[in-house]
Amino acid sequence: MSARATTRPGGRSARVQQSVHQAVRDLEAEVGRDALTVPLIAARAGVTPSTVYRRWGDLRELLSDVAVERLRPDGPPADHGSLRADLEAWAVQFADEMASTAGRTYIRDALLGDPEQGNALRCSDYAAEQLKAIGVRAAGRGEGVPDVETLLDVLVAPLMYRILFRPSDLSEAYTDGLVASALGRGSAPSGG
Repeated sequence: MSARATTRPGGRSARVQQSVHQAVRDLEAEVGRDALTVPLIAARAGVTPSTVYRRWGDLRELLSDVAVERLRPDGPPADHGSLRADLEAWAVQFADEMASTAGRTYIRDALLGDPEQGNALRCSDYAAEQLKAIGVRAAGRGEGVPDVETLLDVLVAPLMYRILFRPSDLSEAYTDGLVASALGRGSAPSGG
């Protein structure tokens, strides 16, 4: 994926990105994913196909860029009053969203159209930012908080494995067990 597509552009570039992303979403809903082409998307977005090719390279890279934006959280994680409750609620929501058909498609798109792995880092950063916000809030309440890398390793990594390879094995008990492990209050959870 080109470096230009990973930056947050301003002005005309931002309008092009927004209109192309919206065209992808609209056309995907109208004609289906398999019918998407760069010329069709460009026509809907009101740009030339060369604009799309220049900015994204090909359809796979464009779909990757759109997927990364769709995987971005809508807002900060909810406050449930304690670190454990916040992490449990976040883990359940993360698992539900990412394990959905759309979520798994976005994950696949984000990674397939990104040979340099910049999108994987961006998606990881989204989770890290959410976990950091939960940790800062918990620390403000005087709670001890594991570092973000530990939370990524003990909570997010196993969730992503299950989401990608064993989605039927996800349950709230499983995510709660991961949280307990991350907080040092229990052993590693067994499958859902």
